[in-house]
Amino acid sequence: MSPADDQAAVAAQTPSAAPPPFKPLPQKAPDVSIEKLPDGTYYVRSNHPPAEGPRSNAHLLAERAAAHPDRPYILQREPGHGPWRGVTYGEAKRAADGIAQWLLDHGLGANDSVMVLSANSVEHALVMLGCYTAGVPIAPISPAYSLLSSDHAKLKHCFATVRPRVVFAQSSAMFARAFETLKALDPSLLFVSVDGENGTTALSELTSTAPTAAVEAAREAIDHSTVAKYLFTSGSTGLPKGVPQTHGMFAGVIAGTDGLRDEPVDPDVVPQSLEWMPWSHISAGNIGFNGVMWAGGTLHLDEGKPIPGMFETTIKNLSEISPMGFGSAPVAFGMLAEAMESDPVLRRSFFRNLRSMGYGGATLSTDVSQRMQALAIAETGNRIPLVTMYGATETQGITVVHWITERVGLIGLPLPGITLKLVPNGTKLEVRVKGPTVTSGYHNDPEKTAAAFDEEGFYKLGDACRFLDPDDPSQGLVFDGRVTEDFKLDSGTWVSVGTLRPDVVAACSPYVLDAVVTGQDKPFAGALIWPSPAALASLGEDPFGKLALILKERLQAFNASAGGSSRRIGRFLILRELPSIDAGEITDKGYVNQRAALERRHAEVDTLYAQPPGDNVVEL
Repeated sequence: MSPADDQAAVAAQTPSAAPPPFKPLPQKAPDVSIEKLPDGTYYVRSNHPPAEGPRSNAHLLAERAAAHPDRPYILQREPGHGPWRGVTYGEAKRAADGIAQWLLDHGLGANDSVMVLSANSVEHALVMLGCYTAGVPIAPISPAYSLLSSDHAKLKHCFATVRPRVVFAQSSAMFARAFETLKALDPSLLFVSVDGENGTTALSELTSTAPTAAVEAAREAIDHSTVAKYLFTSGSTGLPKGVPQTHGMFAGVIAGTDGLRDEPVDPDVVPQSLEWMPWSHISAGNIGFNGVMWAGGTLHLDEGKPIPGMFETTIKNLSEISPMGFGSAPVAFGMLAEAMESDPVLRRSFFRNLRSMGYGGATLSTDVSQRMQALAIAETGNRIPLVTMYGATETQGITVVHWITERVGLIGLPLPGITLKLVPNGTKLEVRVKGPTVTSGYHNDPEKTAAAFDEEGFYKLGDACRFLDPDDPSQGLVFDGRVTEDFKLDSGTWVSVGTLRPDVVAACSPYVLDAVVTGQDKPFAGALIWPSPAALASLGEDPFGKLALILKERLQAFNASAGGSSRRIGRFLILRELPSIDAGEITDKGYVNQRAALERRHAEVDTLYAQPPGDNVVEL
């Protein structure tokens, strides 16, 4: 059965009459204040007050460990998809105190940092919690900077930005080349690994250090202004920028989201979550990680990723772990829907405890949303609320969809405590933000800091949005693309990449993994398309030839109802090579970097617009 047949089979289970109701979403209804200036600028604020967040992550860990020391906290599988192993809240606090003491013994303080090169792990979490406890900023970076880069350019740049005194990686052998690169930059560096080999200090030496009164003194010195970590931007507009993340920024997100809660916490429920997204980004490293600790939940680390050959691990884990909430990048939702459409056991496990699904970082296509809802109806008889939080490395989460809605593509409304400023920029409204979740600037980069904020101190995200209904702002804001990604055709017509790209992917689903929109200063918009490996495998002999015919038919139908030239695809090209993390075409969260992909694929773009068109280009 083809992917299209699978989709149709599941969709056929959905009644043709009124759709079933959604599962309840215990969140407060939208309630916002809008101020509009004569120049068209809007200020948007939530009327819901924020709750009281934690004093710091270090204090929060101590509180949770005291309340339920034996509760499983962070778990991951042994190699080879073995049994789960990990730490309880009590064990995590004891290990964090030991790491904190070791850092203090070696003279580290608030002006230093610990850089982490490796991916999510129980040990990575302990190092992070130890840094929080000691008041020493942690700086997790993408493992790709160490493992996939040939010149370590981004690794060196991140190192120069935060100047760590300690570097941690899970395996000394795997990260040996990166260690040598950093050692050449600073021979005094201390290297820590789990195995303690190749001249590194074993993490067990840190965790077994006996804490003294100095640890408690360090914890008590932490407040909302204390820098907890440095995170780096994706580098889509140059080298990654280091962004200080304070404990107050963490607390601001928790206080804002808790301020929207519409029911008391059930102390007998221990939320279970499964997380694959990297801790070198805010979504998992801050919002997800901190949210689990705030809820006193159990975090299962997923070593799978939404890419061919690795998503099978996620599927295995979801066949065993039934989360209350599931959040991921849109690409993962498409792959998960495809898997559940042919696997009723997976579907049953996934929906067993599920209350809501959350996507972020990019727009979820209507097609994938409909497929997920069809699966939910088939399994539970209800639809599942789809929520999303919008933000950036510099801002944490700033808006959220906290109500049940039929639509995807909304970015919601401001969290309690946050003020959005929407400024006219051409035909769009540019998003700016101020509030407790927003950073004070870039680390050791006053020039970029000055450029990032406007005259009122609002951070400029570079994104655009619009009101779903200008006469009823409580219906929420819709993402309207990145101001810097949009371009003009040679006719002067603007193309909104942020809205066109997901619509093209949806029109070609489930045969397309993702796409890049082309056409700056050209006569028409085009598309470079990454095919779905599963779809290709289902097409038998000459899969690319068959796929080209299918996509031509799909995109011709899309063009027929698309409207003007800014919404029509003139030609497309199917890419044979998957997007490259090392080249920055796709992040380790699975988000496509439009600008980086266009720069790397400039030859394919030239082929797309050649006269006559190049080989394998399909005209519509």
